[in-house]
Amino acid sequence: MKRLPALLAATALAAPALAQQHHHAMPPPTAEPRAREAAPKPTADPHAGHTMPAADPHAGHAMPAADPHAGHDAPQPAPPAAPAPPGALSGPAHAADQVHGAGAMARARAEMRDEHGGMEASKLAIDQLEVRLRDGRDGYRWEGQAWHGGDIDKLWLKSEGEGSFGEAPEAAEVQALWSHAIDPWFDLQGGVRYDLRPDPERAYLVLGVQGLAPYWFEIDAAAFVSHKGELSARFEAEYDLRLTQRLILQPRLEAELALQDVPEIGVGSGLSTAEAGLRLRYELVPELAPYVGFEYERAFGKTRGLRRAAGEEGGGWSLVAGIRSWF
Repeated sequence: MKRLPALLAATALAAPALAQQHHHAMPPPTAEPRAREAAPKPTADPHAGHTMPAADPHAGHAMPAADPHAGHDAPQPAPPAAPAPPGALSGPAHAADQVHGAGAMARARAEMRDEHGGMEASKLAIDQLEVRLRDGRDGYRWEGQAWHGGDIDKLWLKSEGEGSFGEAPEAAEVQALWSHAIDPWFDLQGGVRYDLRPDPERAYLVLGVQGLAPYWFEIDAAAFVSHKGELSARFEAEYDLRLTQRLILQPRLEAELALQDVPEIGVGSGLSTAEAGLRLRYELVPELAPYVGFEYERAFGKTRGLRRAAGEEGGGWSLVAGIRSWF
């Protein structure tokens, strides 16, 4: 019992110390959690993951204004107008002769002129070599030409004719012409023509033009004066319509006129005859092309009357097949 007062006294002294120790170990709650809750959450960076451009090295510098003439060629001053210096025309006419020799350089200059348009060439063309199947007597026809010369002047030879199988040709002629270029497209031609058939034979002077008209029409027109003073003319036109690189459709027209009646050869004045045809050819190679087609021929006016008086027809259709070639 004596120890009870002493134990109570110790307990009373120890209580304040425990309270103080508890006060230091558990600090009272503060407003910091509420502050954390009230603080706004940081938003995500919209540029996160993107490569940011480097700083502009010209930042802060004044940039020059755009040139309004950029991309345009600046006008160049015209060279001064002045005569050539005296030394430019001095010396020999062909200075290279002193190095390579006059003979070698003369041959070189001649070759250069030939290669730049002064050379001569030749061509033989068979425009028509065909069989004509028609009502009555079947026949044949040929038309060809050859030339030799340069770009400006050429010698031309032409021939054409027709007839029936088993008989002499009804018409046959040859022409020898001198041709001179009057522009890049047309040649002026002059010379002589000689008709072997029909009888009696006739000789003519020829003046005409041949060439390529606009839209690629090939034209051959000529006027003739016979040794008896008879005037006549002929006009031919054809056009190559390329259906493919090798398949070509060619319409063709030919007409003959006369100023006088020549009954001994069956020709009347005015429009005497006309032929219109259409031929389809296939180029096996550029130099050889077989063809098929048709042609219509008709005589007009007095010529038609002279043919009927001789027991001939005034015209008709023909189915044609032949070969076109050139060398």
